[in-house]
Amino acid sequence: MKRLLAVANKPGRTLALSALTLALGSSQVFAADAFSYDSPYMFGDWGGLRTDLEKDGVKFQVNYTMEAASNLAGGYNTSTTARYADQQAFGVNLDLQKLLDWNDAEFQLTITNRDGQNLSDHVADKRTGMVSSVQEVYGRGQTWRLTQMWLRKGFFDDALDIKAGRLTVGEDFDNFDSKFQNLAFGSGQAGNWRGDHWYNWPVSQWGARVKLNFTPEWFLQVGIYNQNPYNYDRGDGFRFEFSPTEGNLVPVELGWQPKLGAEGLPGNYRLGFYYSSTKDPQYSSYHNGAYSNDDVHSYGGYLLAQQQLTTQGGSVDRGLGVTVQAVMNDHKTSKTDNYQAIALTWKGPFDARPKDEIGFGVARIHINSDYTKMLRTENNEHGIHDYDNPAYLPIQSGAEWNYEIYYDVHVTNWMSLRPNLQYIASPGAVSEVNDAFVGGLTANISF
Repeated sequence: MKRLLAVANKPGRTLALSALTLALGSSQVFAADAFSYDSPYMFGDWGGLRTDLEKDGVKFQVNYTMEAASNLAGGYNTSTTARYADQQAFGVNLDLQKLLDWNDAEFQLTITNRDGQNLSDHVADKRTGMVSSVQEVYGRGQTWRLTQMWLRKGFFDDALDIKAGRLTVGEDFDNFDSKFQNLAFGSGQAGNWRGDHWYNWPVSQWGARVKLNFTPEWFLQVGIYNQNPYNYDRGDGFRFEFSPTEGNLVPVELGWQPKLGAEGLPGNYRLGFYYSSTKDPQYSSYHNGAYSNDDVHSYGGYLLAQQQLTTQGGSVDRGLGVTVQAVMNDHKTSKTDNYQAIALTWKGPFDARPKDEIGFGVARIHINSDYTKMLRTENNEHGIHDYDNPAYLPIQSGAEWNYEIYYDVHVTNWMSLRPNLQYIASPGAVSEVNDAFVGGLTANISF
């Protein structure tokens, strides 16, 4: 073992040994601190080899997330049932400054797989589905994907930062950490309500992001992401074609990440705009079974304001925080034209449980009135007015409201469990569907 570690410490051979390290799943490698509360990984430090590899610039990520949900009352299908969805993520980050003496550069490779079923299909009318989702990890297809394969390089003492390759838009734009299980409270909300063009994790696309860091607190970034139907289709998670190109998504974001007051309370403020050059139908132009205008470009904007308000026990890692989010989409092409949410989190609420967290959030997702009119027009053209007719298009009008409260239990440094309760008012924004009460459970494990 000492000989193996000695060889691993030679930068030139680090990469060659990385794959071997993953295959050494024997008790000799990681039994000493496997399943230890203090270790950040379930399988421990592999007898110190993992730390040595990280010092040389190779860091592995193997993570598992599961989300279970059960409808306790209400919804379209009132019979009580449960659904389970999960995600596996396998990644490696290479610090190219350590490995190749390439200053301020890194490479990231991540492969993901999603499995399971979605309770939202039970809660809402299947002809419409929910607008949000009670299991955010379910979305974007149950399949294997190449989620990240990018190179990042900093210039001029990190005043300029460029990243290019296979990217997810939400890893850079409209980004923050969230522990909510409902989709309406997580990161990248601009993409959740314009998901036909803005692809969040785990869907990647060819693209690039350029970031200007004016100060340690202020930055401006712009991206360009290729729009290709293969990016999204199930089973095409490893296709790299640029053709057929439908257009490009261009987001622009101004960010401010201050540390306020004598206690240095962290904040995350982002104001963004996006434009897509793809061609979309204009909902208000629908008539006689077709759109008279299907050559419209889409755009929108978003706001993220996240601020820790207090500390607790003298620690900035504990205390009360607030997150406010809003999205505005164009009224011509977007099914959801606006969204607002507010969430409160309390980190370390009890001295005996300093790493636990409590969260509560409320979100409103509004349906574009032009989309509503299109549905009514289509039903009238087919002479169908009975909601119980399978061919009827349920009228989505107004807004769907989502509420969630959770308690995050810090079981170990490598595992957390998060029971939650959710309330969905007007699932799918369809008035005929009963409000639903959902119980959920999330688990995150880092191997």
